[in-house]
Amino acid sequence: MKKHDGFRVTLSEKKKYVLWRSSDLDILSFCKILEKTNLKKNDKQLVKLIKSQLESDWRKPLIKTLKKLIQEYKK
Repeated sequence: MKKHDGFRVTLSEKKKYVLWRSSDLDILSFCKILEKTNLKKNDKQLVKLIKSQLESDWRKPLIKTLKKLIQEYKK
């Protein structure tokens, strides 16, 4: 595990996310801090979407989220 500003990057996170830059580690760190709090449903979804941007294929989660939004607003 790699340590960054008081948190550790797990092996599964190393496999799932592209963590090439210090800013990538910052994003993951901020998301992990937020996930430990009592977030509202929309904020949880936002953190999940932000974390998806660290994935090598970040387009799939964006497309999935956009399709979900389209369905919600078609109602």
